Amino acid sequence: MKLQSRYQECLLPLCALVFLTSLFCSVCSQGTRFIHSAALDVDGRYNIKWGFDESTITFEVEVETRGYIGFGLSPTGAMSSSDIVIGGVLSGSPYLLDYYTDSNRKVHKDALQSYQLLYGRENDTHTVLAFSRNLQTCDDNDKVITGSTVRVIWAFHAEDVRVSGPVYHGTNRGRKSLRLLNPGTSSSIPAGTAFFDLQNEEVPVPHKDTTYWCQIFKFPELKKKHHIIRIEPMIQKSHENLVHHILLYQCDSDLNKSEINRRHECYHPNMPDSFFTCETVLFAWAIGGEGFTYPPHVGMSIGTSIDPVYVQMEIHFDNPSLQRGIVDNSGLRLYYSPSLRRYDAGVIETGVWVSLYHMLPPGMQDYITEGHCTQECLQESLDSEMPSGIHVFAVLLHAHLAGRAIRARHFRQQVELQPLASDDQFDFNFQEFQPLSQERIILPGDSLITECRYNTKGRMNMTWGGLSTLDEMCLSYLLYYPRVNLTRCESLPEIIGQLKFIGVKEIHEPVTTWPFVIKSPKKYSNLSFTEAMDKYKWTRKRGKAFNDIVRKLPMNVRCSKIGQDEWSIQGVIISPPELKSEQTSAAVVACRNVSEIQCGRSLALLLTACLLLILQTCLHL
Repeated sequence: MKLQSRYQECLLPLCALVFLTSLFCSVCSQGTRFIHSAALDVDGRYNIKWGFDESTITFEVEVETRGYIGFGLSPTGAMSSSDIVIGGVLSGSPYLLDYYTDSNRKVHKDALQSYQLLYGRENDTHTVLAFSRNLQTCDDNDKVITGSTVRVIWAFHAEDVRVSGPVYHGTNRGRKSLRLLNPGTSSSIPAGTAFFDLQNEEVPVPHKDTTYWCQIFKFPELKKKHHIIRIEPMIQKSHENLVHHILLYQCDSDLNKSEINRRHECYHPNMPDSFFTCETVLFAWAIGGEGFTYPPHVGMSIGTSIDPVYVQMEIHFDNPSLQRGIVDNSGLRLYYSPSLRRYDAGVIETGVWVSLYHMLPPGMQDYITEGHCTQECLQESLDSEMPSGIHVFAVLLHAHLAGRAIRARHFRQQVELQPLASDDQFDFNFQEFQPLSQERIILPGDSLITECRYNTKGRMNMTWGGLSTLDEMCLSYLLYYPRVNLTRCESLPEIIGQLKFIGVKEIHEPVTTWPFVIKSPKKYSNLSFTEAMDKYKWTRKRGKAFNDIVRKLPMNVRCSKIGQDEWSIQGVIISPPELKSEQTSAAVVACRNVSEIQCGRSLALLLTACLLLILQTCLHL
């Protein structure tokens, strides 16, 4: 009895310690369920799942190999300057090592091992590893994980890591852009949901770098109101890099039925007149996106007298290698339901009005443009349509090849609130709607700025605003409810101030050609304004000075209704607002919290040591 009593005395603190340890571990693991997933290669050999909470992200990687698995975060999608973890299962025991690469792509073992192995296993064909790390490790060799686009790199090999390090992976590698902390909407909708397709039929893609192709469709004739609840792309296999984005516009409801299925190159001199009636953006998809599911309380209304009847689908083909003989059958699939949601959705296009007046000097590391959705436009339109404001629930940020970062900024009484959406690692080949974690109310008198940061270092001439992939855009598409009669809220800096910067004094008037022609000074005489801008000897210092001036110039306001109607503020020249403050991003955890992280790790080690000590004591009784 005495020996049993001694064992009970030993087991009581042991059980208490086990309870505390399990409690500690359960707290650590909260919020790390694998609720997101992605295939990183087209053949489905490399798949990841992940989950995250406010400080930690956890991955499970399943790969078709019995050797090592490599997983990393890269600033550009290339190997250099990347944060990498390599692991596998060797002789039944899982292993995981934290590495990084320098600017010459040389692999180094990280002195601070920030990735924690959770488990690993393998069978005859596959290896599975699960591991976690903090979003902010405060290690200079690790990439901070934020809500911005992350370029994930991956690799694997048939052999495990050797004593000398991992064997070169060869062609078993790749990259994929993801938003790990803002991965988009679920594709799940009720089984049996009806759908219809808007789809190209054997469209010959011209052998030029940029083509916008348009076709008019008619929505299904419905006897009562329905809601579209999901829209997803149907991209022809092997055309994933050809179809860059798709826009869906509402056309005039009085079009003749003969216009149905009419197709032609958009923005072409011979484009049919009916295409000019298609002005209101209904939906936008861009490369890398996997479709959008509307929230359960919102849908796109179809079937009523004010809803779209005829629509135009505009597809941007990006063909930089000038391939010939391509025929495309891509399009959109729209799922709709008679079970109505509470609100009708709308889309507002904001940012810089697409125009040659939006220009970027060459050789610039960081050039910033701002497109304003002005207080005056939102005041007039929302006061008339929805004085209580509209609710934004998703944002698509859009630029072209020079784009590096985009923010959709929100101001109330000239004081900046948190951004509607932002992407500090913008990827031209990965653009999709970002659902907001919390809906944002836009009130009459608020203002918005779409801010784009560009890099034109490798370019010798001006980059112009325009439709080509080599031109630039700076846009954000806001999905919101309830629907109001506002489709575009944009701005464009006045051209006169931009021309004065390079010394232009006078232009030929009346303006009869486009681009218009310079009259004086002599060095620009009879040059178009685009030729004059290219002739100017740009330097980084001059580009910076030009940027500072352009952001302060008066701007032309665009404030458009459905169709071709306009609010009265449209075309008015106003000055940019005086801003009182700027929010800093809360996405990055301050490194002062590293002591808390270390404390947590120390607690886990302390509990383990205590457990071993108690076990040793009990065994010696």
